[in-house]
Amino acid sequence: MSNPLLKDSVFQSPVRSNEVMTVSGTINKSIILWFFLAVSAFYSWTHSNVIMPLLFPILIGAFVLAIISIFKKTASPFLSPLYAICEGFVLGTISLYFEKSYPGIVVNAILLTICVLFCMLASYKTGILKATPRFQKIVILSTFAIAFVYIVDLLLNVFGAGSFPYIHDSSTLGVIVSLIIVAVASLNLIIDFDLIENGVRYGAPKYMEWYSAFSLMITLVWLYLEMLRLLSKLRD
Repeated sequence: MSNPLLKDSVFQSPVRSNEVMTVSGTINKSIILWFFLAVSAFYSWTHSNVIMPLLFPILIGAFVLAIISIFKKTASPFLSPLYAICEGFVLGTISLYFEKSYPGIVVNAILLTICVLFCMLASYKTGILKATPRFQKIVILSTFAIAFVYIVDLLLNVFGAGSFPYIHDSSTLGVIVSLIIVAVASLNLIIDFDLIENGVRYGAPKYMEWYSAFSLMITLVWLYLEMLRLLSKLRD
């Protein structure tokens, strides 16, 4: 989910180095992380029999790496690439599952995610969408509400009590729910862009480029997964 990892306070720590965070540096770090994710996802896609038995430990490892990165941001240059690799293994496996059920869905989800990324970036740069305090409050509260629903749905499934209504079904209301979640995930990108620019404005330390790239990746991964879910519902 996205994205409590990027907060104004994160960037306001004093800089003890002549090297500071830049937008271009953050973009470069994002490209590196996505390269690692793509390579591991491709391996998982082509060697699912190897990754599948290890999927749960990989998930735990990704979670631990993310938690450490959040609380020890100076370790982001070392931990975020490892997190991207773990995330790639997971995404490759999930994507293969959807592709077997709905041929062609993965390419469509990737293209839609990229389109949304650039549309949100254009909307932010042109001022159509601005990360005002009210905007941020609405998006962040909506994000936590979705996270709460997913947690409740997970617990219901674990204890055999069914699932949260309209999360998984392909009814009209189910599709509308997915559209709302995709919209919230997309709007989180506006907050991410704004906070990254704030980091540059505040002169945040250089390692925050890795942390910001890691945080932005979490948003895009969430958006991609929701695209897969939405497209699968539309196929049904």
